[in-house]
Amino acid sequence: MALSLGNGAARILIRPDLGAGLAAFDIRRGDDWLPIFRRVDEATTHPFALSNILLLPFSGRVSGGGFRFGDRFHPMEPNMPGEKYPLHGSAFSTVWTIVETTGESVTLAVSAAGPGPFLYDATMTYRLDGTTLTMTLGATNRAALPLPYGGGFHPWFVRDGNTLLTAPAEKVWFERDDHLPDGLGDVKMHPEMDFSWPRKLPEGWINNWFSGWPGKARLDWPDRGLAADIIGGSGLDQYVLFSPSGDADYLCFEPVSHPVDAFNLPEGPVAHGMVVLPPGATLSLTASVRGILAA
Repeated sequence: MALSLGNGAARILIRPDLGAGLAAFDIRRGDDWLPIFRRVDEATTHPFALSNILLLPFSGRVSGGGFRFGDRFHPMEPNMPGEKYPLHGSAFSTVWTIVETTGESVTLAVSAAGPGPFLYDATMTYRLDGTTLTMTLGATNRAALPLPYGGGFHPWFVRDGNTLLTAPAEKVWFERDDHLPDGLGDVKMHPEMDFSWPRKLPEGWINNWFSGWPGKARLDWPDRGLAADIIGGSGLDQYVLFSPSGDADYLCFEPVSHPVDAFNLPEGPVAHGMVVLPPGATLSLTASVRGILAA
């Protein structure tokens, strides 16, 4: 059952039973509600058909059947049908419980396990302030050993023929056919990946991780008289940009803490943005999206 939250200027629809994901984020213009995140079937049973999912205790895919940390190898099995590798952790596919609701916020909680060695308690708070949606995700390591944690947020934004993105970054990760990393490049050497100024997305497939992001991005929809500012909080200094083609009606701009397969990249997960949580320690991640109406 979906839970609605609104303040007159913005509204969201939450699916506690489907990973505490969102089925809508709209802002109001007069009598109309304008979608910032894509519109979806609010009764969907698949998390990847939502408008936003939570990435925890990691983001992206994990190669090699698991990862080595310290002196132990931790095996991990694929967690989604049709996927070759474990993907996006377990928070997005777990049933959450509503802990508290107020006029402009809702907090949910879950105790979850997997993939592999992960065992954690998590809280998720969605808060509306005017046309700003703030998302705060926290995780406490309940395993008996220290483990590297990371995560982020995976919203599907509306995309039309004239959508513009501004999202400066320093480096870009390229991908192999199986979506694992295939090298890191300087954005300035790849102008097609340089979103330092407002520009359209490529017409073809794009699915890349960007690092050295200062935590501020903007989407403009000039045809709709609408824009959105995206802010990544502490620890979310990277983003993923995904859209299958220029004909797609969505793009994913995902504030995240680390690149794909950070567990198994050279120099290890901590060097790539993950945080080691001893038993009982907590990680907190925050991002916000502010809908803006044209004057």
